[in-house]
Amino acid sequence: MRVRFDGVSWPLLTWTRTVDTTAGPATNPLPAGHRQLPAASVRRPAGRRTLEAVTAGRRGRRCTTLSPLSRERIALAAAIFGPLAVAGVLIPFRTAISGANLALVLVVAVVAVAAIGSRLAGAVAALSATVWFDYFLTEPYERFAIAANTDVLTAVLLLAVGLAVSQLAARANRLHLITVTDADQLSWIHRTTQLVQSGAAPNQVVNQVRPELVDLLHLRGCRFEQGRLLGRPPRLEPDGSITPKPVHWSSQAAELPDEDVELRVCADGVYYGRFMLTPTPGHAVPLQSRLVAVTLADQVAEAFDAVHATRPDRRT
Repeated sequence: MRVRFDGVSWPLLTWTRTVDTTAGPATNPLPAGHRQLPAASVRRPAGRRTLEAVTAGRRGRRCTTLSPLSRERIALAAAIFGPLAVAGVLIPFRTAISGANLALVLVVAVVAVAAIGSRLAGAVAALSATVWFDYFLTEPYERFAIAANTDVLTAVLLLAVGLAVSQLAARANRLHLITVTDADQLSWIHRTTQLVQSGAAPNQVVNQVRPELVDLLHLRGCRFEQGRLLGRPPRLEPDGSITPKPVHWSSQAAELPDEDVELRVCADGVYYGRFMLTPTPGHAVPLQSRLVAVTLADQVAEAFDAVHATRPDRRT
């Protein structure tokens, strides 16, 4: 079910009644020292309900945000055609302005491309600027040849300066993105901690953390399962690793498996549930983001543990 508000369509959370037809031990074992909480130990609505919260993220904000792959493609296209367009604009002035000054204008175009793209886009832009400087702005015109030695030197300097400046611009852009990401992650952790400390119900904390996980890990969807552990899906471990390790794996950035990945919610050796993460194929998730996801899951566990602690039959 969806609701429209202010011209935007938003998904509604769906409560689905499920019947537990399984019997015997869970097919997905808990780690050593953990025990599964009996169903009667957690307060739930009548009829044993499971919160089904599948979403594609914060649609109102994400629909206007380019994915990293789309952004890189745009930057590469700009790297190839941007210097060409600038060189074309400079053609009427090539006899009135020195080659060095024309090259400086092309350097500005290279920096602009590097500011929106990666180092690769900056390098392609520097090479493209040098090629079109040779073809359009040096004699003999519209031929890949340079007659004057000064123009040869200018072309070489254009390539060298373009490469250097583009790499610096790309690095500055990357550092800015990391700073913004870190601020968002700190804000998510702070909000969730405040919510737990306020005594909010576990389902309320789950509802807040779920879309944060979608944004943090760039997921296609996320749901929370409360109850038995079924199956043996890949798992996001407390240290940020994935077991079993994905094919494209490194300690700093890893592509999550194509299937759903579980993120368990445990506290004091008691299992309360798990987030089932639906990854976006081909998207590498940094280690820092995975560790923040584990921290958010720990906050959810604290909310469940607070409810469990108020019951007189809690095991010590």
